[in-house]
Amino acid sequence: MFKKVVSLALIAVLSMGVLTACGNDGANDTVFKIGGIGPLTGGAAIYGIAVQNGAQIAVDEINAAGGIGGVLIEFNMQDDEHDAEKAVNAYNSLKDWGMKILMGTVTSRPCIAVGVHSKTDNLFQITPSASSADVVKDNDNIFQVCFNDPNQGIGSAQYIGQVGVTGNDGNLVSNVAVIYDSSDVYSSGIYERFVTEAANQPFSVVATEAFTEDSNTDFSVQLQKAKDADAQLIFLPIYYTEASLILAQAAAIDYFPVFFGCDGLDGILTVENFNTDLAEGVILLTPFVASSPDAKTQAFVSEYQRLHDEVPNQFAAGAYDSIYVIKAALEQSNAVPGMSVSDLGDALKLAVTQITYSGLTGENMTWLPSGEVNKAPKAMVIVNGIYVEL
Repeated sequence: MFKKVVSLALIAVLSMGVLTACGNDGANDTVFKIGGIGPLTGGAAIYGIAVQNGAQIAVDEINAAGGIGGVLIEFNMQDDEHDAEKAVNAYNSLKDWGMKILMGTVTSRPCIAVGVHSKTDNLFQITPSASSADVVKDNDNIFQVCFNDPNQGIGSAQYIGQVGVTGNDGNLVSNVAVIYDSSDVYSSGIYERFVTEAANQPFSVVATEAFTEDSNTDFSVQLQKAKDADAQLIFLPIYYTEASLILAQAAAIDYFPVFFGCDGLDGILTVENFNTDLAEGVILLTPFVASSPDAKTQAFVSEYQRLHDEVPNQFAAGAYDSIYVIKAALEQSNAVPGMSVSDLGDALKLAVTQITYSGLTGENMTWLPSGEVNKAPKAMVIVNGIYVEL
């Protein structure tokens, strides 16, 4: 009899444990769990932290307004240190947490690595800033809020050639050099399309100089070749850390061309021990200008500064938009949090191609089934340490 009572008690305890576990799983049916992945530490942390901050502002706004059809969002951002293997580990951790939608990853190589797994799971993924064309290649579950690299390369060449950039001699530049990272898919992707489109423009590419992540501190050879070729503008489809070194080393050899880059240069003013005076006149194509008088932009900038005591960059703005794009797609599809990852993925893949979204990084944005975004680029120049729209 005693054994029977013990057995019944044990069954009751185990049953309660099962019910509790089911209750925890069921909690995932009452919220939309959105994961995020990006570099929160390491050399690219400025991107990931900005994405985390921008996304959280959007999540808080949506939840304060009652959520999505009354359903609140839970957001969980994981660090990948701009490392592909760590990004996959972060993805698996988020799956264990109950993620059903991914906002990320922030940079291209980790995003490509994670995409292999999110495709298998048919999990809807939208990245604010991973711009390589390979991110969406053969991945019908991934969408970009940022311009992809080919479009950045084409747009940069067209801007220099058609809008025109004045060199330090007061004349439109006619000779252009390129310094790029051949080991990075972001940099090499932009470079390839830039050079191809440059052939259609009224300027000459007089030097193309590469480096790799193993040789990204000394650019004296590349700069001397650009100077010897009389390049009045150097195109830098690279990240801001290397760009800050290039600007400092160019000044050291008394070489002051116009420097022109893409979204990877956003953040150059925050590099520790960098003389920001050297960034004066740097031009970059970007989807976001914090000084824009647009009401939505100024409201976001004000809130970001209140919370973080700094001006947000385009990565923060792209993340903010990404969360609102997810919201719009969820509303368009009439999705509910209890749907499976795959069913939710199917619903959102269709819905995101049916919506038009105007936000901080573009007006009337639309998406192709391939994952690419349609929107117009903006150009800005650094003047007195401030980004100013051109």
